[in-house]
Amino acid sequence: MKIYGVVGWKNAGKTGLMERLVTEITGRGFSVSTVKHAHHRFDVDHPGKDSHRHRVAGATEVLLASRARFALMHELRDEDEPSLDTLLSKLSPVDLVLVEGYKRDAHPKVEAHRSVTGNPLIAPDDPTIHAVASDTPLGLDRPVFDLDHTKAIADFILKEVDL
Repeated sequence: MKIYGVVGWKNAGKTGLMERLVTEITGRGFSVSTVKHAHHRFDVDHPGKDSHRHRVAGATEVLLASRARFALMHELRDEDEPSLDTLLSKLSPVDLVLVEGYKRDAHPKVEAHRSVTGNPLIAPDDPTIHAVASDTPLGLDRPVFDLDHTKAIADFILKEVDL
């Protein structure tokens, strides 16, 4: 599978860019999956629901299934957080996996940047960032796209991964 990342500091526009890229790229006929890294604890389950009760009782994995979708929840308990490669191996084959976060991993990435956040760019010190999507013009040694120019960013990514 081809993999490409979207990174950036908090409120830089990563999730919006990811959403627009998925829409744009799937609209071109490619299959896309996503991986999103969360720095905080999260839960997709709800107290009182059967699946939550299974997890609380001690199940390592709970697979919740219906006609519309299935979700596999794996409790890490005292295990280390799995690597991106381990997580990618759990995905069904698709044309492209877009990864939000995992900025320290070695896959190619585009950095989302909004000047209003006041955060510094990651790109100047990170050769895995091949382009920047920004709301302000930047003088860099790699392509800079308008953050809202999804088609151009998608074109760049698809060319980078040879799709």
